[in-house]
Amino acid sequence: MTQTLTKISLFLGILVLLGSCNAVKHLKDDELLLEENVVMINGEKSKDAEVYSLISQKPNPRIPVLGIPFSLHVYNLAEPKPDSTFQAWLNRKPNREKRLNNLLSKKQVLALDSSKIKFNEWLKRNGTAPVIIEDKRAEKSLRQIKKYFYNKGWFNVDGDYKISKDSTKEKRGNVTYSIQKRTPYLIDSISEKISSPVVDSLFQRSKGRTFIKSGEQYNVANFENERSRITLQLRNSGLYYFDQDYVNFEADTNNVGHKVHIEYIIPDRRIRRGDTTAYEPFKVHTINEVRIITDYKTANRNNAFKDSVQYKGYKLFGYDKLKYRPKAITDAISINPGGIFKDIDRTLTYNQISELRNFRYPNITYQEDPRDTTGTGLITTILLTPRKKYTVGLDFDAYTSTIQQFGIGFSSSFLIRNVFRGAENLEISASGSVGSSKDNADASSRFFNTSDVGFDVKLTFPTILFPINTEKFIPKYNSPFTTISAGINVQNNIGLDRQNINSIFSYRWKPTTIRTNRFDLVNLQYVRNLNPTNYFNVYVSSYDRLNEIAQEVGYDFENEDEALIIPNETDMFINAFFAPGNPYNASQDLIDEMTSIVQRKNRLSENNLIFASNFTWTRDSRENINDNSFSRVQWKVELAGNLLSGIASLANLEKNADGNNELLGVVFSQYAKFETSYIRHWQLAGSSLLAVRAFGGIAIPYGNSNSIPFTRSYFAGGANDNRGWRPYDLGPGSSGSLLDFNEANFKLAFNAEYRYTLLGSFKGAFFADAGNIWNVFDEIESEAFRFDGIKDLKEIALATGFGLRYDFGFFVIRFDVGFKTHNPGRAIGDRWFKEYNFANAVYNIGINYPF
Repeated sequence: MTQTLTKISLFLGILVLLGSCNAVKHLKDDELLLEENVVMINGEKSKDAEVYSLISQKPNPRIPVLGIPFSLHVYNLAEPKPDSTFQAWLNRKPNREKRLNNLLSKKQVLALDSSKIKFNEWLKRNGTAPVIIEDKRAEKSLRQIKKYFYNKGWFNVDGDYKISKDSTKEKRGNVTYSIQKRTPYLIDSISEKISSPVVDSLFQRSKGRTFIKSGEQYNVANFENERSRITLQLRNSGLYYFDQDYVNFEADTNNVGHKVHIEYIIPDRRIRRGDTTAYEPFKVHTINEVRIITDYKTANRNNAFKDSVQYKGYKLFGYDKLKYRPKAITDAISINPGGIFKDIDRTLTYNQISELRNFRYPNITYQEDPRDTTGTGLITTILLTPRKKYTVGLDFDAYTSTIQQFGIGFSSSFLIRNVFRGAENLEISASGSVGSSKDNADASSRFFNTSDVGFDVKLTFPTILFPINTEKFIPKYNSPFTTISAGINVQNNIGLDRQNINSIFSYRWKPTTIRTNRFDLVNLQYVRNLNPTNYFNVYVSSYDRLNEIAQEVGYDFENEDEALIIPNETDMFINAFFAPGNPYNASQDLIDEMTSIVQRKNRLSENNLIFASNFTWTRDSRENINDNSFSRVQWKVELAGNLLSGIASLANLEKNADGNNELLGVVFSQYAKFETSYIRHWQLAGSSLLAVRAFGGIAIPYGNSNSIPFTRSYFAGGANDNRGWRPYDLGPGSSGSLLDFNEANFKLAFNAEYRYTLLGSFKGAFFADAGNIWNVFDEIESEAFRFDGIKDLKEIALATGFGLRYDFGFFVIRFDVGFKTHNPGRAIGDRWFKEYNFANAVYNIGINYPF
């Protein structure tokens, strides 16, 4: 309790200190710190974020909720003239400089001055200077706002601004912009003046998709969109020389009824010949020839080619002997010999070549074919620069987890490109770790008493490997890939000493630039537990409850400590408890609880054989890593065990004592799994960002299974999930985290996070995480664990908290503090804010953002 009060007092003390800092101490008497911008439109305060974004001067950023301009206070810590300040301090006492020179040397004393100046510069660079109200900037902002409304059809907009001093605060002021909008102008009639017949024909064909429509309000944005639409259509219809500058509009208001007549003006192609300009109609260009240089280097550009080949109209050249089969390269090129020029084909080719991971970003150029007398033929030249054939990677990591107190891990990878001369990639990777496990049964074992070693091989082909031709359904511009992978992982002294063997045969393709499909035709996983007798050493909560039940029913323990010996005595007690005519007079509640313990033990210690197929559909509108406003939608369907079940039925295989079919001595899993997720990011004012995520998943066992394998089940909590609980520590339902590793087969999760800049690369965040896991349609019967309808949504857990992040540019280190706001594990009526304190907070460290 004392430590908690100390932390809270320290936190509040820092806030009070920041709040008491003088934000205007460096301002002159006639200067005002900008506190707020207000935009009044026709007498009402505007809430339009786009309007406020046009204002050139914005108040210094503040920490949300607290309202403290933290970065301004950091900036004010810097001294205006640090060099003169240091010299003044140095000369304040007659012998100070002499004593320092004798103690440190003159050079070191000068270094102190230099260090102070550098620190001063760091404060200014990472803080934000006070935003001082300026008339010129306010006038500029007013012009921008008026232009904004003018472009939206209010041609007679008027406005002014007023600077007002805050009477309650020293040297602070506000700027109010007053805008008067009157009747907007509407688009009336529309006409066209298009010179080239081919342009007119193409325009008329797509006229129905225009952004400019009669009767709608005039808006400059619609004209820009229309200009881009026409340019995109024509450049993808063979008009190589067409560009956006050819599309013009003439607007005539006539001062009648606030209506505008619009005329499209698209002239013929302009051709510069010396000092004169000639005009001729646009023509459709075709690709006469596609030349591909497969091993281009700047140093070789003047050398002669040593090898060449023609393939389906493409011409491939090499300064050395060609190292790629022609089909491997031409399949990644969407520019087709004999086809018309399409700008989109160049973009697709850029993307598809990059997807191969065999070449650097390609160089694609067009030039007129001098042999073509019509002047409509083009020669395409594609310069490909191969990457190194071999790439090696090595990483190290240190971590903690619920199983290990401390661990050191490594991972290494070896990439071989163009393995079979078809742009195939072979990746061989190995990973491993050693750690100290607090759950290890042997108290006298050495510190590093756990190990985990894995080995994987993945081979990727830039095509769909299938017995029949799939190009009609998945054309080459979809960037199709086939991946075959296999791996093995061995864990020693971690849990039940597990071996995990997996193999995947999958397809991936991109129907559009923002859509990705993946189909795992075969997803095979075999999990073998080498040390199942160690179960109760790992799952301590289950063991403790088993002991309590043994004491309650009066079991005759073998030792005086009244603790069941693992594994012999625990198995002996379980067998005796369920034996016919046992001497224990157990209640039905105890019988149900024992049944649950045994079911969980059998499920988590059994071997698993999973033979599944799944399909994943993803739509991601993010254009690049700097795009902060985007959405991502994904859904996945997985079916397991149906093929094996069919084979078992046809072969009339005998079932085991529990009524299940086995393959190679293992009961294979059979289930259907459905998942969906949605992520949305919004860029807000300044560098602030709002991010939300929703997830739902359910796995339903049937046929040969009564439950879902542990590796395919869901858990809740952790740095990337519900941050008020540790991993595997939340749920199921209202059970209250009774078990060591809580998992279930149904999950709902919802997250929201507000991110803002705190100081330079330091970012802050406030977040809310909600969700839980439940059992449904399986063998678990306890009401607290199960989801039985809408009423159980009241068991959704809620965590709120704040975080601090440091952005290195290529990755982010994240520290989040989560508080249990609504804990469904507590009694009804006692769930809200009962553990909302630092003593019960969960501290999460993560790499990159959680979503």
